[in-house]
Amino acid sequence: MDAAPTHEYTWDGPAGPFSIHLEEGVFVPSSTSRELANGLIINPGEDVIDVGSGSGVLSFVAARLGAARVYGTEVNERAVACAQRNAEALGLADRVEFRLGSLFEPLEGVTADVVIGDVSGIPDEIAAMSGWFPGGFSGGPTGAEVPVAMLEAARVHLRPGGRLYLPTGSIQDEGAVLRAARAIFGEGRIRQLRERLFPLPGKVAEAAVVRRLMDSGVVSLIRKGSRLLWQLRVWECTAPPA
Repeated sequence: MDAAPTHEYTWDGPAGPFSIHLEEGVFVPSSTSRELANGLIINPGEDVIDVGSGSGVLSFVAARLGAARVYGTEVNERAVACAQRNAEALGLADRVEFRLGSLFEPLEGVTADVVIGDVSGIPDEIAAMSGWFPGGFSGGPTGAEVPVAMLEAARVHLRPGGRLYLPTGSIQDEGAVLRAARAIFGEGRIRQLRERLFPLPGKVAEAAVVRRLMDSGVVSLIRKGSRLLWQLRVWECTAPPA
């Protein structure tokens, strides 16, 4: 695939600063990316899987924190090509590899010490009207369907004692995601690492679909004055030892 026009983006979060190039149709690192990176623990020599790797920014964070090998997977073909070019530009192509496909499908037989599970978790209707996800790669009708599928598939790819880093938000059916995580990992193997509130942009907060999802209980937003805010939380889920 030919490269599209790009613009430079500087990551100044954990393991930064470093610059990558983004092109049209590739997900831009978000507040969720940053919060997840702030909670991420990578021990030197660990292998990492980054599901829904987008531009590759969290894969590069993992590599710069000492990961021996990082596999990124992504359903957006343009993002895979863009991320691989970024890996080469950063001198990380010998340790970071991106593969095209949904969730863990391109990684048959691959296991890792760490899974970064930052997949789309926004309800389809909100994603469609907000434009947050280029190409329409959103999280399902309630925003929980893709994260739950990721959690269920992660079991065979996470080594004993390995860690999965999971963002959840009150802008999705967060309860469904956390119920799945607890069923898979066990109640005592999930701990909350971070929590932040973010305002919804005006055009999203005022949309009829948001009000309908709030009324139905799918999303749970906080009103402060004239603003609606959503809550982001980052979790560490630990697999049982061998």
